[in-house]
Amino acid sequence: MRIRRIAAFGLLALAALALAALAVAVIADSGSGTPESTTAAPVHPVAGNFKPDGTRPEDCSEPACLEQAYGNIAYYSGPQRALTTLEEEVGTATNECHRIAHNIGSASLARFKGNVGRTFAEGSSTCASGYYHGVLSRALVNVKSYRASALGAVARGLCAGDEVTALAELEYQCLHGLGHGLMITTGFNLPTSLEVCDRLRGKWKATSCNGGVFMENFFTSYGGQSPWVRADDPVYPCNQVAQEDKQTCYQLVTSRILRVIGLDWEKTAEICASVEKNWVASCFESYGRDVAGQTKRDPEKIRELCRVAKPYGGERECIRFAALDMVANDKTGRQAAALCDGTSGRLRAACYRAIGSIMARSRTTPEASEADCRSLTRFPDDVAACVRGAAERLAAPLGR
Repeated sequence: MRIRRIAAFGLLALAALALAALAVAVIADSGSGTPESTTAAPVHPVAGNFKPDGTRPEDCSEPACLEQAYGNIAYYSGPQRALTTLEEEVGTATNECHRIAHNIGSASLARFKGNVGRTFAEGSSTCASGYYHGVLSRALVNVKSYRASALGAVARGLCAGDEVTALAELEYQCLHGLGHGLMITTGFNLPTSLEVCDRLRGKWKATSCNGGVFMENFFTSYGGQSPWVRADDPVYPCNQVAQEDKQTCYQLVTSRILRVIGLDWEKTAEICASVEKNWVASCFESYGRDVAGQTKRDPEKIRELCRVAKPYGGERECIRFAALDMVANDKTGRQAAALCDGTSGRLRAACYRAIGSIMARSRTTPEASEADCRSLTRFPDDVAACVRGAAERLAAPLGR
């Protein structure tokens, strides 16, 4: 465990031990390098080890049953059929959808006999990218050692296939899902998970992976609670992690703040305004992402809640990251464009720039990205802002 990862590591380790009983499992590394769990409960009981059976959605009244049923559809008929049926029957703006999509990803990886690249290529980012998270969680189940060096060796190969690296969007989703999977596999071992992300080649890859790590830390996919959160300090561990990890952590921190204080957007804005000076903007970016999710990506409601952040200097970041979240869940960009069109001036330009930055991850040429931008708006300034954004490859920690 690298001390540089967490400031005042000794104190944090004591805090983690005090909270460990609240986590589903805590994994210790034995001298032999084999994983040992200190509790009997599995960290990820559904997505971790998919086994098909005869369960159908119409047979179900409980969430776990539905997760199994949709996993069966994916295993026997393929992920596209399962995801399409899920969108039609459950809808895409719910946590239930995300959890079921996790299991569709797990089942699909089993269907394709562990081929991560093909499994990713056959899926989609619907339901806040739950499918991709499930794939990577399942891919790490059989790891033989929880040492960072061993996990890093496995992790580097998971997102390296041609099917994944052909598009920045697929590569990002793979790396982000890897971060989720590392936390699940190691029993919420935050320092080790971040260290494994560091072992990936390149800052963009490490940052994309870190986003999944911190997201799983704040909002665990299948119950339980990470030992790296505190009820009396809703921004922890962002105020304690190393400088290179702070931005990604703060870009997700309001998911934790809102769980601690409830859906009090004014208070959340106050907290964001009071965090470490260099990371106030990142906290308001997180605020925007959560606003989009909580409003089910309704443009008018998003603008209303982003205005709450305006007195605290956070409206621009709120709009930007709400737009990013909307494009991540609607690849056409039209939903996000409706958000932008209700703003003006620099706020509108920032909004369209955000759209371009995410849409470009699904394209391979500048010309294709520009065509996407022109399909959204007839105003030259909006197109120009969108195209500027397309020139950036943003590792925004989106998804749920």
